[in-house]
Amino acid sequence: MSQLKSMQDDHLPNWQPRLAPNKGPRFLQIADALQAGVADGSLTPGERLPTQRQLAARLGVDLTTVTRAYDEARRRHLLEGRGARGTYVAAPKAELNAILDLSMNTPPPPDGVDFDDMLKQGLSQVLMRADNGLLMTYHLGGGSDADRQAGATWLAPMFGQLDARQIVVCPGAQAAIAALVLALTEPGDVILAEPASYPGLRAAATQFGRRLMAVAADQHGMLPAMLEQACRQHKPRLVYLNPTLQNPTAITMPAHRRKELASIAQRCDVRIVEDDPYWLLAAAPPPPIATFAPQQVLYLSTLSKCLTPGLRVAFVLIRDPVERERFLAALRSFALMAAPLTAALATQWIADGSADRLMQGVRKEARLRHRLARDILAGRYSGAGDGLHVWLDLPAYWNSSQLAHAASTCGIAVTPAHAFATGSASLNAIRISLGSIKDRGRLQAGLQRLSDLLARRPESFGAAVV
Repeated sequence: MSQLKSMQDDHLPNWQPRLAPNKGPRFLQIADALQAGVADGSLTPGERLPTQRQLAARLGVDLTTVTRAYDEARRRHLLEGRGARGTYVAAPKAELNAILDLSMNTPPPPDGVDFDDMLKQGLSQVLMRADNGLLMTYHLGGGSDADRQAGATWLAPMFGQLDARQIVVCPGAQAAIAALVLALTEPGDVILAEPASYPGLRAAATQFGRRLMAVAADQHGMLPAMLEQACRQHKPRLVYLNPTLQNPTAITMPAHRRKELASIAQRCDVRIVEDDPYWLLAAAPPPPIATFAPQQVLYLSTLSKCLTPGLRVAFVLIRDPVERERFLAALRSFALMAAPLTAALATQWIADGSADRLMQGVRKEARLRHRLARDILAGRYSGAGDGLHVWLDLPAYWNSSQLAHAASTCGIAVTPAHAFATGSASLNAIRISLGSIKDRGRLQAGLQRLSDLLARRPESFGAAVV
């Protein structure tokens, strides 16, 4: 009998990961080891893996840990079950959708964070602790007391302790920007912004009949002297700034420039909308502009860029109570409120530390992807090493629309400069978003394909004849 068992053991799969203390949950370590083995070729498609009981015994862990690890590996399409024959390394999935999307600025999925489990646990806690009736009714005051307090906690790294009553909870940054435009300007009023700016601002300004004008910028952002001149000339009601890892240029405005712009806004009595979605993703960012002119600046921070777009929760810091009420009235005219259930989930995640863990994972993954982009794009890379995107100036033989079209024929989606142009600003660049492709290997393939395309001239692309 023992001889037969020895013969059977000789034919058992011998794959076994190494588990390390203080390196995260063991089930994720096992799943990550499987993914690494597939990536480096030490595990090949069709290779048989140990059964869950066998692997649990070898590693000295409970069966549930290995079961969760194999479930996670199946979710990543690394494994396939073949009934009584066992579990095998899955063959690569054929990509029917060949488009590699480098156009959408979304947070990358972080390694070591079980998002599905975080979502289930968070919702479970919300439903267990909250009054379900309150989750399904109207909240017209800009969020519940708990939600506004969560906003104060979220903004504490930027401002320290805040009065939660000064914070409004909104259904995303775009709704907040539109409500700010509607509340603080009149039809025909001028709004100033940098030559390349967030497209959602232009959409809101156009929809509400406001005039958007560009103020010249340099490598540090909007030029103070040009802002003051524009304020004297056009008498604007708002200045829109995105000072940290700016979308799309990825510039982070230094502290001295922020202070100068705040001072000019005070002298010219113009409000600044400081849209700051990437502050928490940046390495040692300067203090927000709002710290230099608290009454002059309306500060906006969204969870969509640090955590996940599906939350649709943003926090707006408005210190003046009259402006806050005007803002709430404008918001209710088209968005009414943030959905209480998702706001409660955001509050739960902020309270229990899940939001911070997820954000730290996003930050780490984003930096890995920036290093990948720097290596592949070589001399063309001009990113900051943080955040979700790269602004790529194009060689003279390409224009941005032409390049975006050529990229699409090669199965790559990028965003051309004209999508961000304020007024008649002339730009020749593209924005490359690093988070929208979930798999890092596919991102690498997309960046390499784009690098090859940039090295060629437009005339080398002829029409196909079929």
